[in-house]
Amino acid sequence: MTDQLISQDTLRKADKILFVAHLALGDFTYMESCFRAFQQTYPHIQIDLWVDELRRTWDFRQWAALRKYSLFDWLDVSPCFHKVYKETYSPFVFARSLREAKQQNYPIVVSFGLSRRTFYARLVRKLNPDAVTAAIAKRYKSYDIVKRHVFENIDVRLVDHPEGATHVSDIYASWFQRLFGLRIGAEERFPQMDIPDRWRTDALHHLQQWGIVDKARRRNRVIFVNAFSKQDERSWPVEKALSLVEAMRQMNQWRDNDFIVNTVPEKWDETEAIMARQKILSNVFLFSARDNFFQLPAVLEQCDLIISVETAVMHLANAVHVPVVALMRQLTPEWVPIDRQNSRVVMTEQRDHWVQQIDLEQVIAALPDPAQMTW
Repeated sequence: MTDQLISQDTLRKADKILFVAHLALGDFTYMESCFRAFQQTYPHIQIDLWVDELRRTWDFRQWAALRKYSLFDWLDVSPCFHKVYKETYSPFVFARSLREAKQQNYPIVVSFGLSRRTFYARLVRKLNPDAVTAAIAKRYKSYDIVKRHVFENIDVRLVDHPEGATHVSDIYASWFQRLFGLRIGAEERFPQMDIPDRWRTDALHHLQQWGIVDKARRRNRVIFVNAFSKQDERSWPVEKALSLVEAMRQMNQWRDNDFIVNTVPEKWDETEAIMARQKILSNVFLFSARDNFFQLPAVLEQCDLIISVETAVMHLANAVHVPVVALMRQLTPEWVPIDRQNSRVVMTEQRDHWVQQIDLEQVIAALPDPAQMTW
């Protein structure tokens, strides 16, 4: 371990560390391996995590939805963390969490905030003025005295995109190497998914209700189709996803298979109505992880092929070792699924195109031969 930015002496003396990040599911899918490596290398250091909500608002009508973030279900069972600060969705609970974290006097505070970098650089220093602090650096004009003061007050400044990093997992591994001297190999960066037994049982119950036997015993295949992302530019219209299902059902190699169409809980009624209008009935089943995040990977694990737009589902497919066809924008090539052997990527034709501009024919052309599903 050489050239690390936070010294071995500092790490040896530290009893705890606080990481600050505005994590999405995709982020944690790849960053968890880094936290695991840190825990294994420095077992004497308690790891706490501050999950900041970028959509923090004064509008109380949004608080209930923001409070129930599916990532928290995953973090709750992760063996890496002692404490997770989850209440940051309103200015009131943010202030309360801030007071609580300050009382811990963390000797090391690290921000992985890529958005609003000046805010996060201020935040890590505010959490403990005496801590060793690290944050993602931000370019600023020489005459911008405020930003210069903020970033010069940080002990360690990381670059957002390290040289030679081509995948997001490379970026995260590089941050941990520069900070702590950790060398996380390519195979170690593959996402892992430890699904609690109760949610595996729940997935089998769903399949049983649909008349589908478990993966080990069935002859036909189950295809999972996800058209939803939090951002419109990364989503497909539901109608287009259903048209893909109908097109596949007209093909000899896919005719007798079952399809699971994913939706988000708040769009369940709308998606169900669209399916009814398009008369999508036989062997096509609507699904949503309504109760717990792990319902999603547990169902994904039971599928034979996953077709998904650019969102966490395509990364979770790699985590549960199911082949995936990923629909992506050219804008974010570092977010392609990491398991190239079991992934096919359909990119937009232009850099500024949205995912919905990917044609049905492009997706159909990328489908594997069912007789040769191991790519």
